[in-house]
Amino acid sequence: MAIYVDVIIIENLIMNYIILFTTGMILKVRIYHFRIFIASLIGGIYAIVGYMGILELYTNVLAKIILSIVMVYISFNSNSVKKILKQLMMFYLTSFVFGGVAFALLYFVKPQDILQKNGVLIGSYPIKIVFLGAILAFVMLKIVFKWYKKRLTNKDMLCDVNIYMMNNSIKVKAYIDTGNLLKDPISQIPVMVVEEKALVNLIPEKILNNLQNILGGDRKKVENMEINTYISKIRIIPFSSLGKENGMILGIKPDYIEIIEEEVKKIKNVIIGIYDKTLTKNGSYQALVSLDLIEENSDS
Repeated sequence: MAIYVDVIIIENLIMNYIILFTTGMILKVRIYHFRIFIASLIGGIYAIVGYMGILELYTNVLAKIILSIVMVYISFNSNSVKKILKQLMMFYLTSFVFGGVAFALLYFVKPQDILQKNGVLIGSYPIKIVFLGAILAFVMLKIVFKWYKKRLTNKDMLCDVNIYMMNNSIKVKAYIDTGNLLKDPISQIPVMVVEEKALVNLIPEKILNNLQNILGGDRKKVENMEINTYISKIRIIPFSSLGKENGMILGIKPDYIEIIEEEVKKIKNVIIGIYDKTLTKNGSYQALVSLDLIEENSDS
């Protein structure tokens, strides 16, 4: 059976790319296609080195673990050991599912053409089998994680957030809202929606009591409020949710916030959207935080 080096590289590059892309999609991290391509290419080169037995070191378990860490780090550029470990575990899980589905398809289609050398699966099977296996595995993983996500309790989706501004600070309970895509239309900074009543110890009462005047541009009333130190921090955010279509919400930029989960994450690029109603009837949380902020790098 004739085996071509370029075919092995291409097949492994494609599979590695799809596995890394799926890992990023499931974990909802920012996708860098060029980074994933480079990491996938490194994996393809490793497959050739392992197949040809150039260096015995490359075929042992430790080398494969190091390779996995390098591929995950290059792909997602995480700055936290916990994040890298989480991404690495998901990478392995995705790889096992992809490998199992692809191997099952290959076995049923052309089992006589499947060979294994130095831990590398090779053969004369058509590349469309690789694509089909990847698609089936991707669909399976999406269905499973969608099913699992629906069964998460509200407690699993809650976190504490500290908000700091003008030498003042407050702590609020926030719900991690996967549907919160609200951003400042100019700077594209994510907006964290917070109930007005939760901000009384952070923002001057004159601002909170005159939200409609500020939104409506009533210059006379606004000028009499003596809020010049806050003017540069105020934003007007358009939205089409929170029970109102094509509305406007007043936003204000804090000095920074701290999202408290397994670790404390400091975020500077965020805007607080002031919501003049309640977000939940039972008061279990007072803010909505998006996944963009949860996955944001610290001090950004």
